[in-house]
Amino acid sequence: MHAFDILGDPVRRRILELLADSELPAGSIASTIGTEFGISQPAVSQHLRVLRDNGFATVTVDGTRRLYAVAPGPLQEIDAWLDRYRKFWTNRLDALDTELRRGRRAAPKDA
Repeated sequence: MHAFDILGDPVRRRILELLADSELPAGSIASTIGTEFGISQPAVSQHLRVLRDNGFATVTVDGTRRLYAVAPGPLQEIDAWLDRYRKFWTNRLDALDTELRRGRRAAPKDA
């Protein structure tokens, strides 16, 4: 499966957002995702499996708990792939920053 196929699913993107903050137990992920998306625990488990099987997440067994964490490798590969396209938005963001700074200097000061 291609990385963008994996990340194209909003449930899997949300799981990665949760994992970006900290390692989480599967039950906590299932509870949050189930509430937000209205899907069952087995459905969340399938999404976790896709992330794990494709290298986006790691799992550590801690007694009866399974702790999931982000695996940075595939995300670094996506970042490297996007690098060739950054020129399309970097210059525009730099120009926006320049205009915002000019606007701050030109704005009248409140009395």
